[in-house]
Amino acid sequence: MGDPHRNAAAPIFTASRDGACEDHQLLRRIGQGDEDAMTAFYREHGRVVLAQIQLVAGERVLAEEILQDTMLAVWRGAGSFRGESSARSWVIAIARRQTRDRLRARRLRVVDDAFLADQPSPSPGPEVTALDRADLAEVMGAIRQLGPAHREVLGLAFGSGLSLPEVAGVLEIPVGTVKSRLSAARKARADERRPC
Repeated sequence: MGDPHRNAAAPIFTASRDGACEDHQLLRRIGQGDEDAMTAFYREHGRVVLAQIQLVAGERVLAEEILQDTMLAVWRGAGSFRGESSARSWVIAIARRQTRDRLRARRLRVVDDAFLADQPSPSPGPEVTALDRADLAEVMGAIRQLGPAHREVLGLAFGSGLSLPEVAGVLEIPVGTVKSRLSAARKARADERRPC
């Protein structure tokens, strides 16, 4: 029947859950000051958010600091979550702002959105197929060689599993610009592989 060692007041988190529904419940509970809910939210999203931050920041230690700032912002702002996006895209948007603020403070150059918006946007290419078939180490090495804006969009689209409209929402840019950045990243990688 019941486990006598189980704390009846402890929250129960199961693997078979409705992710969006539970995330929304976790955020509601975090907004009420529930530390166990914050721990569960961190476990669920921390690794993905850290990977995304590291793609942009480029340094593990800096990325970990930004992740902590992000989770603190989640703790403080969970009550303002309105459920208009997924919890993951919401926390990644927070992480993106935290990263941008930290990089600005360090006076690092971030690629200008206006420049990338002027780049051509051809129809979607085979980037999804190519990335799925490529060796993970090679892909990560190739991504690290790209500029910050391209690393960021690739990380969001393929590493975080966000849809193109969600990526556009996180980056606060049009979907067409997301497609342009994906295409430009693909072209940059293709140019590097061409023999001289």
